[in-house]
Amino acid sequence: MVELFESDDDAQYIARQGEVSAWDNADFVEAVEATGRKTLVIAGVWTSVCVAFPALQANAEGYTVYTVMDASGDVSKMASDAALDRMVAAGIIPVTTNTMMSETHRTWNRDDWQEWLGLYSELVPEYNAAVQNYNSAQEAAGEDVSPVDNN
Repeated sequence: MVELFESDDDAQYIARQGEVSAWDNADFVEAVEATGRKTLVIAGVWTSVCVAFPALQANAEGYTVYTVMDASGDVSKMASDAALDRMVAAGIIPVTTNTMMSETHRTWNRDDWQEWLGLYSELVPEYNAAVQNYNSAQEAAGEDVSPVDNN
C-alpha cells in the first residue's frame, strides 16, 4: 500500500503540539490550505474525536468533508454512532474504505490494476469474493479474465 503513495509529493506528515483536533494546529491547516483543494477525506483513531473535531471545523470553514467510517474506531458503538449523527447533521459525508477506493481508482482497465488489487486485498478482503465471481463469469463466457485477477 505504501508504494502507491511514496511518490505523492502532496503527502506530508504534520506533527501536532498536543492539540486534540488536527484543525487546531496552524501548520496542519496551512498545509491543507496550500493544496488549494476544498475537499477533505478524514479518518482517525477515534471517530468521535480525531475524526469529528477536524471534520466539523473544516466543514464550518467551507470544506466538503468525507469521513471514512470503517477506517476509524471508537470506545463504543454508541460513541461512533453519536459522532456519525453529529457529523451528518452538519453536512459531512460518511463513506467506507471500499467506497473511497472505488471512487478513486474508477476502473480496472488501467496499467496499475494489480497494485490496486493488492490494496483492495489488504484493506477490503471481502472484495476478493467479487473478484472471484467476476473471473468465474468471464471464464464461463470464454473471455479473458484480466485486468482483474484474484491471484
